[in-house]
Order: sequence, then C-alpha cells, then structure tokens
Amino acid sequence: MDLSNLHTFRVAACDLNGQMRGKRVPSAYAAKLDTGAVRMPFSALNVDLWGADIDGSPLVFESGDADGVLRPTGRGPVPVPWIDAPTALVPMSMHHDDGQPFAGDPRHALATVLDRYAARGWSVIAATELEFTLLDASSDTPRPPVNPLTGRRLEDEAVLSMAEMDAFDAFFTELYDGCEAMGIPAQTAISESGIGQFEINLNHQEAMRCADDTWLFKALVRGLARKHGFAATFMAKPYPDDAGNGMHVHFSVVDSAGNNVLDDGGPQGTDTLRHAVAGCLAAMPASTLIFAPHGNSYTRLVPGAHAPTGACWAYENRTAAIRIPGGAPAARRIEHRVAGGDTNPYLMLAAILGAALAGIEDSMQPPAPITGNAYEIDGLPQLAADWPSAITRFEADPLIARILPADLIRYLAMTKRQEIARFAERAPETHWLSYLEAV
Repeated sequence: MDLSNLHTFRVAACDLNGQMRGKRVPSAYAAKLDTGAVRMPFSALNVDLWGADIDGSPLVFESGDADGVLRPTGRGPVPVPWIDAPTALVPMSMHHDDGQPFAGDPRHALATVLDRYAARGWSVIAATELEFTLLDASSDTPRPPVNPLTGRRLEDEAVLSMAEMDAFDAFFTELYDGCEAMGIPAQTAISESGIGQFEINLNHQEAMRCADDTWLFKALVRGLARKHGFAATFMAKPYPDDAGNGMHVHFSVVDSAGNNVLDDGGPQGTDTLRHAVAGCLAAMPASTLIFAPHGNSYTRLVPGAHAPTGACWAYENRTAAIRIPGGAPAARRIEHRVAGGDTNPYLMLAAILGAALAGIEDSMQPPAPITGNAYEIDGLPQLAADWPSAITRFEADPLIARILPADLIRYLAMTKRQEIARFAERAPETHWLSYLEAV
C-alpha cells in the first residue's frame, strides 16, 4: 500500500491490554518510519484500561516519562476499512534509542519466545478462533441487536443458524472484504450459542503473523460493527446468564525440514507433544491473568459454561483445557482452550508457547489424559478463582518468570491492581461500558 498517496496515516503499537496506542501522521513520515521519526512515551504501552498512567510506575515520573522509538513491525501498512476516508495503519513496536526492544511491549515478549524455538531450528504455526458478540449499546444495559431483516430484537440462542448469519449478511460481507484487504486469512464463520454471538476462525500461519492478524481482526470487527449500527465486543461475558466469548488457539511446531515435531504418524502424537502439553498444564494456573485479564473475565470461568476451570488435557474432548484434535496425523496439533476473547493475543501466545517450550526443555510428563466430562473430575489443578488472586499467582510464579520479562510481569501486575481500584470506584452496573470496545 502506497502511503505517499494519503494525506495522513496511522501508526500504532499494542499496549498491555491489547489496545492500539499511537499517532496520526502526515504522509511525509512514510519515508522515515525506519529511522525512528515517531517517538512515544514508554509509559503509553503501560496505561490502564481507560488510558491513564499507572500510579507509581517506573515508566512515568521516576524516569521522566521518557520517550521510546516506534519502528515498523513488518506487518503493515494495511488499509483501515472501518474509516470512511482512505487511510492506512502501520503496526509498530517500541524500542530504546539504541535499538534494543522495550521489555514492556507485548509483541517483543512473543518474539523472544519464538526466537527460542528458532534457536532449535523450529518454527511455530498457529491459528485463533475468535468469538464475539454483536449488541445494542445505546442504553444503560447491553441488549441484543435488532435483526436487520425482521426489525425485531434477537431473543434466542441460534447455534449454527444460517438464518441468523444471513440476517447480518451485510456486516459479514464487509468483514470478509476487510479481511481480504488487510491480508487477514478469515476462514469459517458461524453463529454461536450465545444471543448475537458469532465465531470466525483465522487460518494457520506463522505464530507472530497469527498474533498480528488477531490483533488487527479485533479492531476490524469493532470498527465495522459501528458502521452497521450496532456494537461488537470481545469481552469475556457480555451478559451474566449467556455464553461467554473465548479465544481458542491451535498450534503445531515444524522443524527446519518442514516436519511436524508433534506428529508420530498416529493418533497419540510424539513425546514432544506430551512434554509441550505438560508445560502448558504446569503454567496454566499462574497464567490465568493472561487468559483472564479483566474482572469480567472471571464470570466466564465457571463450571459447565463451555470454559475450562481445571488444568487437564484430553484427546478430542472439548471439556478439557487442552484438547488434541483428531484428524490426519500430519496436522497433529495442540488446542489451548482457556483464554477469553478479551485476552491480548501477543501475551496469550507468549504464555502458551513459552510454557510449551519449558515443558519440552525439561521433558515434563503430563498426567494421563482425561476421559468424560472435565467438570465432574475432582482434584484437578484449578485456574485462579478471581482477579486479585490471579495477579498474585502471576507475579510470583517461577515458570512465568522463565517465560516473560521481569519488567513486563511487574508492569502488568501494577496495571491490573490499578484497574481493580478504579473499578471499585465505579457502579458495577456501568462496568460493561469500560470493557465494551476496549478489550
């Protein structure tokens, strides 16, 4: 995409909550993005959900609120279909003046994990399944949207309903067009079990590209929904008594010869697969803050609600936190089913892939795979039960410290504690508005 033909374009990096933080710049900047022409405070990637500085953060007054340098990630520029005027977005990452990556940038956290795979001659292939809910956000409480064909508000679950997909055809047609324009490999779309809930899968691709596209896709969905007269949210639980939004991720690992190191030619997979599963299970309870980063997230993580609560694995069993899908052995992969739709895709993949690699490095052994309903099995290691305990477990866990930079762990814990305090000052019935299009 030729930036010089635009009056202005956008540059943005991903903050700890997955929000875009950046600037609108004139087209003259196109020729100098690689030179560090765009600067922004390090603290901008470590603000709370509403964009406020973190009290006591070492990135603010203690360091003079110093600037970092934004540099292109290599993913852009991409068009911005939710904006009427022709424009583009260039995804960026944060660096120090000497070129070193800023430890508080979640994209760098994933890059570091992927570099460790590369040191073994391996690459990671990943895909995400994204659930979101369309709703009417024009009143004091969230409501299902009006069916564009009937003019009546949605009332019922409509799992795999073609009629409901057709009712929102104009939105989904523009969404697929937007994905094609942005280079996002959107695959199957379905109506899900919640009222106004849908899911779109992104195709398997290199893991960093997967994270980039997941981040961009969430912005595209939210932006296009507003163009069509409703809102779209990835919040984990839009309605207390309805289905929540998840973000499942599938991944496999390929060696330098193109072989899937998880495939043994049969249905069980290799020892490497089992070591990776064991690492994911070992890190899962302390990783809850990554998979459930907001107060609303914990209303989804309840037994019997199609969201895992215990750390376990299984073959072809969707009640387990980790599922090994069936199918052709060459496509053997791991499905991690814990994260909510409100997760930061870079941090999610960093946590999952870092845990899997730790399991491989240490030759960890998983427990026996479960059979039957995981919700009825006693004694499983449990995810953190609530937001405060998730923060405590996350910042103190030695396996998390092995996966993520110490500074990022500190910044995220501080951010989440500030959000807890600020939500406590707000009426509970208004909390949904803070999450609606921010996560």
